[in-house]
This record gives sequence, C-alpha cells and structure tokens, in this order.
Amino acid sequence: MEIIFLGTSSAVHSYTRNHPAIILKAFGEIMLFDCGEGTQKQLIYAKVSPMKISKIFISHYHGDHILGLPGLLQSMNFRGRETKLTIYGPKGLDALKNAIFNLGYCKIDFPIEFIEIGTETIENCEEYIIKSQNVNHQVPCLAYSIEELKKPRFLREKAIELGVPVGPAFKQLHNGEEVKVNGKIIKPEQVLGPARKGNKITYSGDTTPCEEMIEFAKDSTILIHESTYKNEDADKAKDNFHSTSSDAARIAKQSNSEELILTHFSTRYTAFDDLLEEAEEIFENTKLAKDFMKIEI
Repeated sequence: MEIIFLGTSSAVHSYTRNHPAIILKAFGEIMLFDCGEGTQKQLIYAKVSPMKISKIFISHYHGDHILGLPGLLQSMNFRGRETKLTIYGPKGLDALKNAIFNLGYCKIDFPIEFIEIGTETIENCEEYIIKSQNVNHQVPCLAYSIEELKKPRFLREKAIELGVPVGPAFKQLHNGEEVKVNGKIIKPEQVLGPARKGNKITYSGDTTPCEEMIEFAKDSTILIHESTYKNEDADKAKDNFHSTSSDAARIAKQSNSEELILTHFSTRYTAFDDLLEEAEEIFENTKLAKDFMKIEI
C-alpha cells in the first residue's frame, strides 16, 4: 500500500502546498481522496496516471476539495478513457454531478457512477473493506477508512497431517471452504492459524473533534487528520468547524492509532514546526504531510 499526498493546504493554495488530494495505491487499484484545484497537474508531477484511478472519494463540497474534479474528468475523456469511474460523496452529490455536466461544453463519454453515501460500509470485498462516517463540519462531510482484510495463515503441515492432498484442496480450505478427504470432512478452522489484522488507513475530511471520529479511526495503522490551526488559534478552529494539531493528536491517541499524519494547513502559517510540536506533546508518532510525500505500508 502506498499513500501519496498531492495537496496539503486548506482553503487557499500556497507556494508549496496545493489544495487537498490524496492518492492510495492498493489492491491493484488507484483511489483518489478529494480533488482540489490543480490536482491533475499534481498527478503529473507525482507520475500517477489519472486513467488508472478507479474510485474517487469526496469528503465534502467546499471548493478546496472539489474544484479540480471537472477538469480531471474532462481530461480523462480527452485522453480516451473507456473504463468505469465511481465517485462517492455525501448528500449533495447529484447537485455536484449536474454542475459538472453543465459547466461549459462538457463532454464525457466514459461511464461514471455517482454514489451518494452517509455513515455506512461502502465496499466489502475479499481484499478490503471501505467505510464512511459523517463528521462535524459546516456542511455534510465524511471521513473514510480502508481496511485490508488478511486471511489467516494456511497451516500446510497440519493439512498434510490430516490427509489433505497437496493441490486444489489447499486453496479451498484457505478460502474458507470445507473439503472431503477419504470420506472425512476437513473444516477450514482445522488448518488455519489465528485471525490476522490488516492495515487500516483513516482519512478525516474536515471536522471538529468528535466522538464519531475517535470510534471510526479505532486501531488505524495510519490516521490522516486535518490540522488547520495551531492551538493559539483554537477559537478560529471552533468557529470554522476545523481541528487544531492538538485536537488531531488527541483523536489519534484516543483511537489507538499507530501513526498520525497532519494535513490541511492554513496558509496563515509559513512555518509548521509548532503544529508538529503541539501534536507530539500528546501523540509522539506524528508527521507533517507535504505535497508529494509518499508513505509505504
């Protein structure tokens, strides 16, 4: 799994930070979380093909999180995209869809599915589960989590000991299916090790601190949380429904996350060491996101 930060600013671009956008490469897919203005250019610099993006997850419809979407979709069309793209977002996604398709002379020939969601399980397949959670912002806003589903280890020697022949039966048992050997039923639990926890990545979207976010981020391998303000601007954070660096750190600690990545920084700051130090006082394993920063798990 690889995370690439394409944009780490908040409402306004800076010289070094673009509007919010994050790429996740995992399970043979490329997923995009938010799509601020300039995202397609950031994709070029990051050497990520937009043609390979399979899913886009929008946290909410403030401009810094969506204004790159119309251009990105039209560029995909210009380049001859044929494969389906799925776009998820909170209440109001139909209005965004209509705005995009009525913006200028918009022509999109490839299939796009727009799916409006709330707090729910979005996808649950053999390799991963994706969930969304309503959080506390000025407008409907979602956090997202992606959890890797790992199969228990297959105990090969135990299977052979039980008389299971090497071959297709091994795969059947590893996939949770019973097999019959010499008239005897062998069950998967007889040849599988204990359950294994996969990696979990959680992305906050824009939010004030809330209990829902703590529960949603529980046991995350990586928590990516907005950190718009320093502690000295906590009143501004509250008024604008955002979080401080310390707020994000408390969420990481209370959710038992392993690592915290701060992002979505206000351009009122030109240096960010204070935000990192404030967070580290509460949650030591904290990093500051930068545009084009890559994290491999």
